[in-house]
Amino acid sequence: MENLVELPHAIVHTQNQNMRQHIFIQLNSALFTLQCLVIAGIFFTSCKSTPAMSAVKIYAVRLKPGQDLKKEIQRLVMDKNIKAGWINTCVGSLKNYNIRFANQPATNAGSGHFEIVSLTGTVSINGSHLHLSISDSTGKTFGGHLADGNIIYTTAEIVLSASDDLEFTREKDGTTEWEELQIKYLPVK
Repeated sequence: MENLVELPHAIVHTQNQNMRQHIFIQLNSALFTLQCLVIAGIFFTSCKSTPAMSAVKIYAVRLKPGQDLKKEIQRLVMDKNIKAGWINTCVGSLKNYNIRFANQPATNAGSGHFEIVSLTGTVSINGSHLHLSISDSTGKTFGGHLADGNIIYTTAEIVLSASDDLEFTREKDGTTEWEELQIKYLPVK
């Protein structure tokens, strides 16, 4: 016998309703996937993939008080000879920050206690491009281009990935006045 639930103004057949909800969720999921594929096709037509990528290498590092965030990331990149890498995650704190805000010629610096709420970007022995977001003691969050002079207060826990199938360089390509990311696909080993 079907389960019935009596409500003040209606009787709901839970099995049928659950089936309708399940079908609705399945359809929404399929529609979302289709939308993502269409959007990816429209916006990322220049993306390439290699037929068989080798394993991605993962590096985890903890920075300690007094270390410079950018310099230590670049030191890791140079020590490991990373030609194409990216930041997976970073949490920690700073006592000094030095970032360049959007479309500004100079960096902005400050001192205090700041939480690292985001660090993202690409890294390479050929040049890195990193953006940092931090928040102050009131929760005000701001961010920009990571420069030297971001000094660790208590810690910075960083996870970085790299692939030997790619090489990142930074070159002027005529699309902007800046040296932009250029991606070279290396032969699969």
